[in-house]
Amino acid sequence: DHMDLATLRRLRERDDPRFVVPLKNAGYLRDGAGASAVELDWWDEQALSDEARVTLVPARHWSSRRLGDAYRALWGGFVLHLPGGAVYFAGDTGYGDGAHFREARRRLGPFRLALLPIGAYEPRWFMRPQHMNPGEAVQAFADLEVRDALAIHFGTFQLTDEAIDAPPTALAEALATSDIEPGRFRALGNGEAWDL
Repeated sequence: DHMDLATLRRLRERDDPRFVVPLKNAGYLRDGAGASAVELDWWDEQALSDEARVTLVPARHWSSRRLGDAYRALWGGFVLHLPGGAVYFAGDTGYGDGAHFREARRRLGPFRLALLPIGAYEPRWFMRPQHMNPGEAVQAFADLEVRDALAIHFGTFQLTDEAIDAPPTALAEALATSDIEPGRFRALGNGEAWDL
């Protein structure tokens, strides 16, 4: 989500991947990383191969890449439609009223796996519109009616006021309160794998 152009440039040079981005983001990749990209609006779909495709789904966040360009590019998450089942990737998003999760489930579900953010949420008065806390991530899990979920967007950088190790603890508490088996929504450590 932070579009690190140096990393994107290295990926382009090494792998020549196909970039799929929300509307008004392709120019940043072209100008900053020398990469071409397919732009999608919410609910647009792009084939990736004969067996895989991707759909851009709504997310609640703001966009800004330079001074003075706030809200001029679309923000979103992705659903990967794969032979083994659909995977929902929320990206950075606030929970809001949860309607964007329920609509994604209605239109594109069921989902085999959801990748849901659980970090960078304090102070709530400021972060609520763009970042879910672990309790809201558990509510999104329920809204999506997903089989399993993987926590993302936590534990790498100290971005906001909560302790860097607070999100997994808060996630465990929210799962216990919601009566959801902890093994269904995991917060893996760096380098840890989960074989689904």
